[in-house]
Amino acid sequence: MKAVFVVYNQAYGDEIVAIVEGLGQRGFTRFDGVGGRGSVSGIPHLDNHAWPEYNDALMLLVEDETAPRLLAALREKDAATPELGIKAFSWKVEEVL
Repeated sequence: MKAVFVVYNQAYGDEIVAIVEGLGQRGFTRFDGVGGRGSVSGIPHLDNHAWPEYNDALMLLVEDETAPRLLAALREKDAATPELGIKAFSWKVEEVL
């Protein structure tokens, strides 16, 4: 099993959730209004008067074979609108309660 953490511009709305659901994934935890700044490029998303954009994030657990498909779908979406920005990270889950 893999954990996947996805951070994305709030302008995507429910599009990222639709990608997740399109892969048959039901469960996730959503974090709304997540601030941040990219390490290489892009504008800060800090939800304040100077930097009014913000991010949302999803945390989900997926089967090992689903993680590459999810990351590929997110890469495709990011390539179509790179000015908005999507970052995703995955790692192996050792235990689940």
